[in-house]
Amino acid sequence: MIKIPPYLKKGDLIGITCPSSKMELYAAEYAASIIESWGFNVHLGITVGTSFHNFSAPDELRLEELQDMMDDKEMKAIIFGRGGYGMICILDRLNFSQFRKHPKWLCGYSDITALHAHLYQRHNIASIHSTMCSGITLSTRDNPYVGSLRETLMGKRNQYTCSPHAMNREGKAKGPLVGGNLSLLANLSGSDSQIDTKGKILVLEDIGEYRYNVDRMMYNLKRAGWLDKLAGLVVGSFTDAREMDTPFGQTEYEIINNMVKEYDYPVCFNFPVGHQEQNYALKLGVDHELKVGGKEVKLKAVE
Repeated sequence: MIKIPPYLKKGDLIGITCPSSKMELYAAEYAASIIESWGFNVHLGITVGTSFHNFSAPDELRLEELQDMMDDKEMKAIIFGRGGYGMICILDRLNFSQFRKHPKWLCGYSDITALHAHLYQRHNIASIHSTMCSGITLSTRDNPYVGSLRETLMGKRNQYTCSPHAMNREGKAKGPLVGGNLSLLANLSGSDSQIDTKGKILVLEDIGEYRYNVDRMMYNLKRAGWLDKLAGLVVGSFTDAREMDTPFGQTEYEIINNMVKEYDYPVCFNFPVGHQEQNYALKLGVDHELKVGGKEVKLKAVE
């Protein structure tokens, strides 16, 4: 049984930290002001606005701050500043003993996929795949995708629709929603954080990858058993695709479609999730119903 953290109410405290790459202070402060306008109190961590090479801070400081926020009983959620790279460097040193007793919502995507997967597979706790502070800007603050994070934190049941895609495979599925960034998921193969995807609805998205590398990572998932016993597959955006001098010959969607053509579960392409403005908040670990029809696709949280 998945453990679902308590939903938030106005006045609750939300922490902002950067456990991966660095983020400009002004951008985090703006995002914090929008989150405060939702009725929450916000604490900006010391890793926000700092820089250490590609990271926000050295491993030890990023680890200490994330651990402190996870253990803080007064803090009801953590919205990460941005992704990039760095979560995997500290993941195995996090202590979840207090967090299991007093779970809170951890919100983010991209590099945070490693934490989402580990939290679900090792501790059976739900989390939120969503935009981060870097995605809350002047131009996005009022859109439904940023709004979906606020609504999810406050307990609204996710229910999203999108238009059909020519490569979709119609059908219905029900199961826990898992996944996130393809690069991170492939990196977790063979580790203690690899998700058992049997009976699950898997979400995939990515950014800035060479198409041959997308093909290689999908073979990684297939050979490691991620794809063969799924309940369903939801494919989000693959933005900023890259090619070698000689084109690979397939798009990302064609690569994925060919990789799962032998299976019979429903598949949805071009779902609004990923490294783009259209990035709905999704409750990972929570049972969802997926209906892929000829006129519409629906993804609905059961809880």
